[in-house]
Amino acid sequence: MEGSTETIAVDDCALNGGWTVVLPRRGRQRRRSNKVETLKETEEPWTPTDVQIDPSTEKALMQKIERSINKVESSQFYHSLRDQLQTPPISEHLHKVLGLESKMPMVIYGIGSLESYEPPRLQLSLAILMKRDFRWIEDIDVFDPVLSATESRILETLGCSVLPFNEHGRRQALKPTVFFMPHCEAELYNNLLQANWELNLLGNMVLFGNSFETYKQVSEFNSPVLNSMGHILAARKFTNEFSIKTISDDYFNAFHDSSWHFFSPFLETELQFMSS
Repeated sequence: MEGSTETIAVDDCALNGGWTVVLPRRGRQRRRSNKVETLKETEEPWTPTDVQIDPSTEKALMQKIERSINKVESSQFYHSLRDQLQTPPISEHLHKVLGLESKMPMVIYGIGSLESYEPPRLQLSLAILMKRDFRWIEDIDVFDPVLSATESRILETLGCSVLPFNEHGRRQALKPTVFFMPHCEAELYNNLLQANWELNLLGNMVLFGNSFETYKQVSEFNSPVLNSMGHILAARKFTNEFSIKTISDDYFNAFHDSSWHFFSPFLETELQFMSS
């Protein structure tokens, strides 16, 4: 998952089922003069640190991902999630976000190491299958600073585009966009919301990621979380959240406490708490 060496973790398994809330170190936090400055934060150019691609490693990883895709495709977990997307109320929210558009891109942040761990492969498999099975998903952009050259090449082979820069989760939803971010750090969700803290931009977003309701529970027991989750907690009052069912233990590590989130603020006053 995307992260920084300047972080500390607040872990509360009783509340979050195992995924970790990651907070920036207080000494490293920078105060910004206004929102415009925040949104204009310079994107960091990025390339994999390893430039060599070993053909045997690439072949082995592709086989792992293909097996993962086949596993997810035939699972009750995927059938349940696919049905959930095609029936109200989620289908109604999707149509509302799309508006007059027929398709929207998917942005995957913090996918993690595909070569080292199964959960990232299962998460990628779900995204690939969704693009194949739902016509309203078009291009897929992917970024995680831990991606290797081999992993990046495989993602391109699978039809994804690996971003050449780190957006720090600050992609603005200037058009309807699906943000696919299972088990990312709290800071990344917060960055995404901050960058889109306007009525029209929030209405263009579909977010698949950690449950905001669970973050609320975590914040009640860990006050330092509040410093890094202001937008997450504030967004809850106009968020429609729909949890998914992992169905079996095979998909728990990759998707537990994951939800679909849709944002429907009606008044500018709902967003004013962050204006100062």
